[in-house]
Order: sequence, then C-alpha cells, then structure tokens
Amino acid sequence: MKLEGVKVVDLSVFLPGPYLTLTLADHGAEVIKVEPPGEGDPGRHIGLSDGPVSVVFRNVNRGKKSVVIDLKTPEGREQVLKLCETADVFVESYRPGVMQRLGVDYATVAKRNPRIVYCSVSAFGQEGPYRDRPAHDLATMAFSGALSISLGRDGVPAMSGVAVADIVSSLHALSGVLMALYRREQTGRGDYIDVSMHHAALAALPNVLGAAMSHKPQPDPKHERTTGGSAFYQVYDTADGRYLVLGAQEIKFVRNLLERLGRPDLIAPCEKGPGPHQQPVKDFLQSVFKERSLADWKGWFAGMDVSFAPVNTLREALDDENIRGCGLILHDADGREYIAPVVRYLDEPARPDLKAPLPGEHNALLSALKASQT
Repeated sequence: MKLEGVKVVDLSVFLPGPYLTLTLADHGAEVIKVEPPGEGDPGRHIGLSDGPVSVVFRNVNRGKKSVVIDLKTPEGREQVLKLCETADVFVESYRPGVMQRLGVDYATVAKRNPRIVYCSVSAFGQEGPYRDRPAHDLATMAFSGALSISLGRDGVPAMSGVAVADIVSSLHALSGVLMALYRREQTGRGDYIDVSMHHAALAALPNVLGAAMSHKPQPDPKHERTTGGSAFYQVYDTADGRYLVLGAQEIKFVRNLLERLGRPDLIAPCEKGPGPHQQPVKDFLQSVFKERSLADWKGWFAGMDVSFAPVNTLREALDDENIRGCGLILHDADGREYIAPVVRYLDEPARPDLKAPLPGEHNALLSALKASQT
C-alpha cells in the first residue's frame, strides 16, 4: 500500500483529525491514537452504538491502534515524545495553545524529530483574533458566509446534513500532510501545518463569491445559479411526499426534458440563465412532478439524458445500486457496515482494517518504548 512504513501519532478527536488519519490508515500507515484516561475520544460515545463503540467512532477510527496516556503527567508527556521520535506524522485538533501547555507542541516535538510532519486542525487557526474561540462545524460555517446562501424554503439559513467544514478542513489537512511528506524526500525536514475549519469553509465557496468579490450586494440565493435560481438545479416534491432533483442546467438537458413534456416554449427562459424569469418553468415542473410518486418518476426518467436524481434516505443511499455495484459498503465479521476508501489505486489498493480499537488496547507499545530506553 502507498503509505506502508509511515507512522502517525494521532491526538485528534471528534471528526476532522480522525477522518484525516483514517485515510492514512486505510492506505497502510500505522496510526497510533493517543487517548486520555477515562472516556477516551469523546467520539466513542456520540450517537448510536451497534457494538463496543459508537457507529461514528468506528467509521473514522477503524484500523488504528489505541494507547491511553495521561498527558498531564511528566511520564505521559515523555511517552508521547518518545512515540514522536520514530514517527513521520503528528496530528492534533485541540484549541491553539493546548499542545504547548501539555509540552508536545511542534517546537518541542521537532527538537526530538526534525523530520516529523506536524498538523494542527482547529476551528479558526493558530493566529488571528478568533484563535481562542470555541467552535464546531456549524459556527465556522456561519462565520464563512456559507449559511447565508444555504436557505430553506422558508428563507431561513438551513443547517447542512453534511459536516462541511469538518470534512473539507480534513481533506485540506490530508493534502498538506502528503505534500509535506513528499517535500521531506528532498529536504530531509518535516514541517508544521496549520489548517482552519473557518478558512476551509470560506475557501469552499469559489462558485458563489462573485457578487461579494465584485463589491456587489449580497445575492438572493433563490435567484442564483446553484442555490435556487434555476429550474434545472432544483428540488421538487412528488405525489407521495418524497423529493427529486434536477441537477444539471446545460441547455441540451433542458431541451430533452421540456420537449418530452410537451413544453418547448419554456426552453427560452432557461437559455437566459438563472433568475426570476425562470419561475414559470419551476412552477410547471413542480405541478408535473406532483402528479406521480417518486418511484414512478424513477421509471419515467430511466434512460433519459437528463440529470435526474431521487432524494434518497440514508438507508436508500447505502443500498443504492451504484454504491453496492462499486463495492463501497464493507462488512466486518459481525455484519456491521463501513464505507470503503474512496481513493482507488490500480496498483497497491487500500486494505482497510475494519476493527476499531478499544481504549488502550495497544498500550503494550508503551512498554516496548520503556524497554528500549533501558
């Protein structure tokens, strides 16, 4: 696998850091998860459980090793520093200043191991006026402006079902770690990586920042290209209380659908781009889609060159024929489900280990470290 031989010390919790180190583990890295005494990573206890740990925890911590270390003690601090001496990557996701107080900040770790790539993922970054603010995904999404253009039908900002800032910052951090490892091959030195969820969320908006960057007034999302202003980039009700979407605005798709529905006269408003002038098209399509059930529409659209999709429930999404057909759902020995690694290599494919560690399951590693000191 691509990352065999890479050793990672992981002090991260919740989602952004663990999602990053999960990807490293799936592709062969040895990830040693350092957990505090007591409850360990709080993610172990969030949401539903279908075994010894929560579904959330096992889905982002499978294939890792767990050691329990009390970093508030001199002995614990020294144990982490000893782990870092032979590590390639260090990941943490606490508020700025915490690692320094605990004595495992980048400057201290790099003295022991100048080759280490040290990555901090935090809400607002290591610098700036917000560095000490507490925040999770929703707050950083609000600060980034993303919520101001994500409105429900009532015009009120809507919370995303996806932890966008968490996941996007995690992927930025992953790319940063891999770039730093690549550069280390030339320089022999590691680096420090600072990734902010707030920064990542704002950087994820390049397609909607046109008005703001042109010093124009805040756009009305319901008239914009990807947030409601197009009849062919829209959510519609069906007769059975379900929903479907049209998800592509190219005129060839517009023509294909409206001609089949007997309304070629409505093609012209779509050719003018998004905006209020497309309201008659949206009204027509809504009235049509309300006439049949979602299942009927799935059959009706089969084989058509139109970007149609049902709004799947989470269970339907897991059972989707494309997901199943591509082998994206994995099962452990007890039948529990996991999402397979998304990055697929022709050579050296990922070999995910589906076992999530128990707290301190691999504390024998610490005994080995102690033995190596004598």
